[in-house]
Amino acid sequence: MSPRIGTAVLGLFMFAAGVVGTALTWQYFVKTTTGQRIDDVAFRGSEIGQSALWNAAEPVLDIVSIPFIVVVLGAAALIAIIRRRPLLALEVAVLVGGANVTTQLLKYVVFDRPDLAETSGAAANSLPSGHTTVAASVAAALVLVVPRHTRPMVAVLAATYAAATGVATMIGGWHRPSDVVAAMTVVMAWAGLAMIVTAIGSSERVRPPDSAIVPTAFVSGLMAVVAFITGLLAFSALSSTGDLLTSGGSIDRGDLIRAYTGGAFGVVAVTAALFALILVMHQFATRPGPDKLSGKRTAQQSSYN
Repeated sequence: MSPRIGTAVLGLFMFAAGVVGTALTWQYFVKTTTGQRIDDVAFRGSEIGQSALWNAAEPVLDIVSIPFIVVVLGAAALIAIIRRRPLLALEVAVLVGGANVTTQLLKYVVFDRPDLAETSGAAANSLPSGHTTVAASVAAALVLVVPRHTRPMVAVLAATYAAATGVATMIGGWHRPSDVVAAMTVVMAWAGLAMIVTAIGSSERVRPPDSAIVPTAFVSGLMAVVAFITGLLAFSALSSTGDLLTSGGSIDRGDLIRAYTGGAFGVVAVTAALFALILVMHQFATRPGPDKLSGKRTAQQSSYN
């Protein structure tokens, strides 16, 4: 399979995973009584230690603003121009613009929130989180535009920032865990579409040296491990909460903390999976086909993207 076709197929897979993830998150945590109750227990858990944690969370959330989006998009476009990769600027616009418009449409037009259980959060639908979508989309955009040899380090910093913003919205009582997870899956869908843009309009591909390939493989693999472990922790914590609610047991302080940390683990898991996919797919998207691997390899390696 050629890199162009392979990239398009992987992009469609990533897009589908994001769409399905968003739909299932809404369907369970918003459209079912049990889901709403689990989300509410996690939301109530955020009140424990909130005053202390808010001192660290507030500055993270203050970063997200319209000027912030403009500055980051401008910087990303400038990097793309300097690298003579105008297609990257289009990818950034597709990713950031599409993800944030989609989040607003889903939250205020498409999704509703039926009154199925007594909850402490917003009565109206709040899924997906707008702040998290902004943070995750611009972070993903930066990963796309930076040179390959800096991409693994930038991906780690970008994922950390995106996850921190999502958890910060939970600390502040702005959003439930499901709101944050849905924001990440919305970005995942649009990152997949950005990869399809790469497949359709990709320019000349060059083979990077092993010194660039190995760090990307290591970091993406590490993120996949983090996603797996934190995903298991989230499932364990939230399923325990669901079992307790189903059995009619009372919720104590320990249960609140367990559900809250389970929600945070869920956010970290989805974020790590998102940026691992972006790293792997962008690596694949820019590799040359088999017919281009022979001849002039040394010259190609000196100008890897």
